[in-house]
Amino acid sequence: MDKHGILVIGSSNTDMTIKTSRLPGPGETVLGGSFSMGAGGKGANQAVAAKRLGGDVTFICKVGNDLFGENSVKRYRNEGIDTSRIMLSDKPSGVALITVDSNAENSISVASGANADFTAEDIKKMSDAISRAAILLLQLEIPVDAVLEAARIGFKSGARVILNPAPACPLPEEIYRYISIVIPNETEVSQMSGVTVTDCDSAEKAARELMHQGAGSVIVTLGSKGSLICDGTGSRMIPSRKVNAVDTTAAGDTYCGALCVALSEGRDIVAAAGFATAASAIAVTRPGAQESIPTRDEVDKAMESADDRCTSPSFAQ
Repeated sequence: MDKHGILVIGSSNTDMTIKTSRLPGPGETVLGGSFSMGAGGKGANQAVAAKRLGGDVTFICKVGNDLFGENSVKRYRNEGIDTSRIMLSDKPSGVALITVDSNAENSISVASGANADFTAEDIKKMSDAISRAAILLLQLEIPVDAVLEAARIGFKSGARVILNPAPACPLPEEIYRYISIVIPNETEVSQMSGVTVTDCDSAEKAARELMHQGAGSVIVTLGSKGSLICDGTGSRMIPSRKVNAVDTTAAGDTYCGALCVALSEGRDIVAAAGFATAASAIAVTRPGAQESIPTRDEVDKAMESADDRCTSPSFAQ
C-alpha cells in the first residue's frame, strides 16, 4: 500500500480565553481581563500546525452537532485539512476555558464533551485511513482505549506513530511498543517515568525509562531550556530560541505538528527538532492557540538565522 501524509487523531475544542494580570487562586476573582474565543484542542492544534507548515494532513476527531462543532470543522476545511473522517456525537462539542497571565503562563480547564465519546470501535472503523498514513500523531485528550487502538493499528500498518502524552495520565504498558517517538514535557515525563525532572540529566534518565518500556525515541520539551532528544544512539540538547513570550498556549502542539512535517520531508530527528523549535518559538510570541501557529514561510525565514543551525546528527554518548 502506498503510504503518505500525516494523520492526526485527537481532540477538537472551542477555546475561551481570558488574559489577566495573574492567574486567580482558589476562590479568588481577578478583574480586568480581556476575552477572546477561537478553535483549539490539542489534536486540532497539531493538525492545523502540520498543515500550515506544509504537511499533507488528515484530521479525525469527534464534534457535537452544534454551532461550536460546525464552526470548528469549517475552520479545518479552510486550512486545507482533509476533514472527511470527522465524526458527529450526540454530546456537545468540547470546550476549554483558558486563563493567561502577564508572564504568558496559562491555566486550562476542559469540558471534553464529544472528545470523551471517542471509542476504540470508532478507531477500528477508521483503520483504512490509519493504514494509509505515513505518520500517525496522537495525544491524550481522547480516551486512552481509542489512542491505544490507533497506535496498535498504525504500528501494524507500518506508520511512524508519534505520541504527545498530554495531558499526562496512566497508560497501558503495551502502548510503548507501538510508539516511534514520544514527546512529553518535563512534567509529563516525570509522571510517566517516576523520575523527578529538575535538569537535563534527570530529563535524560526519565526519557531512558520510557525507552526501557518500549518507546523508540523520546523528545522531552523543556520550555525555555529547549528540548532533549534521546534514542538508541545517545542524547542531544536542542537549544531554545530567545523570544519575547506572550502566550505559551499551543506552543507544544506547534512543536509536535512541525516535527511531523519535518520528518515527513525526510529530515532526521535532530533537524526535525530544530525546525519544530523555530516554529514553537514563533507561536509563543502571539496570543491564542491556532491563531498563534506560524506559516511555513515564517519558519523557513527563522531557520535562516545563524543560531538555528541544529542540523548535525551527532549525539553525546
